Amino acid sequence: MSNDIRIKKGLDIKLKGAAEKAKENAIVSNFYTIRPEDFHGVIPKMLVKVGVKVKAGEPVFYDKANEDVKFASPVSGEIIEIARGEKRRILAIKIQADKEQTYQDFGTVNLDNATADAIKARLLESGCWAFVKQRPYDVIAKPSKSPKAIFVSGYASAPLAADLDFTLQGKEKELQAAVTALGKLTGGTVHISVGKNTNSPLANVSGAIIHKVSGPHPSGNVGTLINKVDPINKGEVAWTVNAQDLVIIGELLLTGKFNAERVVALVGSSVQKPRYFVTKLGSEVATMIYDYGIEKDANVRIISGDVLSGKHIKPDGYLDYYSNTITIIPEGDDYEFFGWNKPVFNKISTSRALTFSWLTPKKEYDLNTNTNGEHRAFVTTGTYEEVFPLDIFPMQILKACMYKDLDEMEALGMYEVAPEDFALTEFVCVSKQPHQKIIREGLDLMLKEIG
Repeated sequence: MSNDIRIKKGLDIKLKGAAEKAKENAIVSNFYTIRPEDFHGVIPKMLVKVGVKVKAGEPVFYDKANEDVKFASPVSGEIIEIARGEKRRILAIKIQADKEQTYQDFGTVNLDNATADAIKARLLESGCWAFVKQRPYDVIAKPSKSPKAIFVSGYASAPLAADLDFTLQGKEKELQAAVTALGKLTGGTVHISVGKNTNSPLANVSGAIIHKVSGPHPSGNVGTLINKVDPINKGEVAWTVNAQDLVIIGELLLTGKFNAERVVALVGSSVQKPRYFVTKLGSEVATMIYDYGIEKDANVRIISGDVLSGKHIKPDGYLDYYSNTITIIPEGDDYEFFGWNKPVFNKISTSRALTFSWLTPKKEYDLNTNTNGEHRAFVTTGTYEEVFPLDIFPMQILKACMYKDLDEMEALGMYEVAPEDFALTEFVCVSKQPHQKIIREGLDLMLKEIG
């Protein structure tokens, strides 16, 4: 039986500014920041105070709802600030890094003899459990529940996303160790997707089923892999892990060290020299964007992640915990007079009315953040279905989330989706509705009411 997955519905958004296959070390950050908001649904409880020295891998806070789930410092250094917001909510933990890094030693794991409980305990105490997410709800996985399967996407199809075949080069041992360990945490199978015509380091790992994926975005989304391989029904749980996070998990098991190193693609039409940088989670983005990226007065938007589902950050911001891409594109704060009433050749669209991107399918576009329209009521056009490959009705599930009908959300397949699965429908939406925000709020409601 073939494990090939061919996606026909979707949309490839070809943008200028892809990263050159060149890797170099970023300027070492003096400060690193962990933001609890990166871990959706987590209520942080601090384990350290301002002025305390920590080692790389040493836990700095835990989840109030599940005290076993800890979150580790990416570097060794001193806690210099714990920023708080309303009701003393923790917004960020800022760490001044040591010049010479020291690591918490968790000890190596013999994967041949290790039990599932031992592996789980090691991931929890080291902070690596934060890399394991679950469907339903797209939150950090509950250690107490065993997944029916674990899914890893080793193929990035989002616009200008970091090439995983390149970023994972030379990490075969760490990848194999992580896959072997994850295989012991499920009674089912580890499923990994790779590009059909690529040479992925994940393609040769043992202990997993490899699926070769082809087709337009969102073919690289882990949600697409789940839907095509083993959809999630009520009462079932599946776990997901990002491909680069496998490297951190594997290195922890092989060496006993939590090494928060990340290969990040600096991309976008506003970047002078798009390329890859080796940095660490929570690093200052200024260490990468000013030398090779943007001019200090440039009117641009900096995004931690891809253009469809990433977070808007400031030039003095920090790389979030799950991103391996920093995208910089022009800020779309200009008004186009009569923009709706003339032929358009420099924008991409699924419609052939007035927009001629379909005539040049290989053209790369220099798009900005302008939505080219204002928020209005939903219009039924059929465009969502053209770019949505999951066996789910996108318009109906969005509306069910908006009027908070839990039974209908459940019946329509809410258990297996995440906000990123609706990034393309949001992009093509003529009503300019915030699809990802709607889905996130719907998932939060289900988590609160159903659990």
